[in-house]
Amino acid sequence: MSPLQDLASSGVSVWLDDLGRDRLTSGGLAQLVANGVVGVTTNPSIFASAVSHGDAYAEQLAELTGRTPEEALHALMVSDVRGACDVLSSTFEQTNAVDGRVSFEVDPRLAHDTDQTLAAAAEVWTDVSRPNVMVKIPATLAGLPAITAAVAQGISVNVTLIFGVERYAQVQDAWLAGLEDAQVRGRDLSAIGSVASFFVSRLDTAVDGRLDAMADAGALEAQTHRELRGRAAVANARQAYRQYQRMLQTPRWLSLAAAGAQPQRPLWASTSTKDPTFSPTRYVDELVAPQTVNTMPSATLDAVVASTARHPVSIDATDEAEAADVALFERLAAVGVDYQQVVEGLEEAGVSAFSEAWTTLLELVERAQANGC
Repeated sequence: MSPLQDLASSGVSVWLDDLGRDRLTSGGLAQLVANGVVGVTTNPSIFASAVSHGDAYAEQLAELTGRTPEEALHALMVSDVRGACDVLSSTFEQTNAVDGRVSFEVDPRLAHDTDQTLAAAAEVWTDVSRPNVMVKIPATLAGLPAITAAVAQGISVNVTLIFGVERYAQVQDAWLAGLEDAQVRGRDLSAIGSVASFFVSRLDTAVDGRLDAMADAGALEAQTHRELRGRAAVANARQAYRQYQRMLQTPRWLSLAAAGAQPQRPLWASTSTKDPTFSPTRYVDELVAPQTVNTMPSATLDAVVASTARHPVSIDATDEAEAADVALFERLAAVGVDYQQVVEGLEEAGVSAFSEAWTTLLELVERAQANGC
């Protein structure tokens, strides 16, 4: 059994966190799908990297002469996402619309505008015109009502940039409300897919940075530093998974499930390790659980494939395990690491980083158009 098959046997769907024209034209994505990858995610930073390397987009850009940079960028991204959707169409059919999904980001500069986010999501959904596309909507406060409205319209949604468990509960509520509205409208609930993208490694980076600074300043004992460092992200994700399990037991969800709705699976995003002292597969090995998705950048996927480790379920659902994770965050608070402050800062930084990447994308496209590509 291959490592990806091993993960699948434990209930983990492996998605690739990368997409570019070269992966489509070279057959590289198709090969990964043949080897067990069952979905694709991307974001503005990933797409900016793809556009800035090589000339894979030159021919299409030449055909888009006269379009605004925004229109040209949209056309490039739609083409890539359509192509990836087509590569994964068989997976989509074989898994009864559970996997085989490809995510497309709405303009992150709209993250704090509900109406414009919804309009952009509807445009993406219509223009890609593939049943296995998922539109990525950020889990900002303004994004929550956009999620509800999009799902009510039958749009499959990947809710992105989730960092805190409290916000995750709000995302679940927004998604459930959307399904309820869709049901009232007579829509086929089984056709509406959703995942909740919970960002993992960035929490360790933020928390550990604070702990390291305190230790360097002599404000934190060495033993306490060792005991707390590198533990927040996985504990946070485990709490999110427990929240997911609780949602599955609610009368609200059970009623929707009886009507054919698919669950909104937790998706572990930002799963590359930023700390070289951590195993490159840490955020895969420690977050194995049924009905989850792990979207991996290429380097993480390669490390998993090269690993000989097995992947039994590693999220402990017992009350004792949950109490231990709660105690960890209580200890972090006691030494001055404010969880809510950290996750709010990460959301703000995430929206800012994606918005900057989107602006860079527009500049790349505009420059290419000016050069006659």
